[in-house]
Amino acid sequence: MPINSDRPSNGVSSSTNPNSQSFLIPRDQRRRFFIQFTLMSILGWVVGGIASIAVEKTIAEVLSPAVVQQPTWYALGKYTSSVAFAAIFSADQALVLRQYVSGWLWMIGTSIGWLISSGVSAAWINYISSIALSFDRMLTFEETAILGILSTLAYILSGIWLGFCQWLVLQRYTPKTWWWNFLPSISFLFISISVWLLSLVQEFISVVNRDQVLYLSEQGITAVILGVTPAIGLCVLKRGVRV
Repeated sequence: MPINSDRPSNGVSSSTNPNSQSFLIPRDQRRRFFIQFTLMSILGWVVGGIASIAVEKTIAEVLSPAVVQQPTWYALGKYTSSVAFAAIFSADQALVLRQYVSGWLWMIGTSIGWLISSGVSAAWINYISSIALSFDRMLTFEETAILGILSTLAYILSGIWLGFCQWLVLQRYTPKTWWWNFLPSISFLFISISVWLLSLVQEFISVVNRDQVLYLSEQGITAVILGVTPAIGLCVLKRGVRV
């Protein structure tokens, strides 16, 4: 995925359209970029999810059940499926973004950031769950609420790792992008709020396969948010020399 020059892809030079050229995504290309980036993010989420499940099933079929149940092999299978998902998800985004930054760097940065973010989030959530189990009794409503909030905060704050790895790529092309470090956390916050709202209305859903409908709804909302939020962020970035 080559690094394109600062010249807009439509061939209009900066001298004839300076206002458009000052942005990483030129104004006249923003609508198309926003739609394409969002759709490719959704596609990457779906295809990456299917691929990760396929990887886990393949490993389970190749190895014996006794081996798969061992902690080391189980963790290796989970990590391999996560790598497959991260690579596909980031590659789909890079196919659109490569017109403006290095597609390869975006793919690598997003993949590494996603893996670190997921690992940190899972570690903290597992630790909080172990605290709940250590009580060795039924938790009160207040205790359940506090531990739930802590787990949600751990998930949201883990997005900083993804933002940092993406920022390492973006800061090569645009100045003053420090706020990008927190953009994925904003996405994770929106996802958490959306999942919470879905949990409030689940009792009013009277379809036969309610759990499947809720799961697909959560996955769909997550994919849309992970596409829309960075697309908006990319559209407001300005191209220039770092300061």
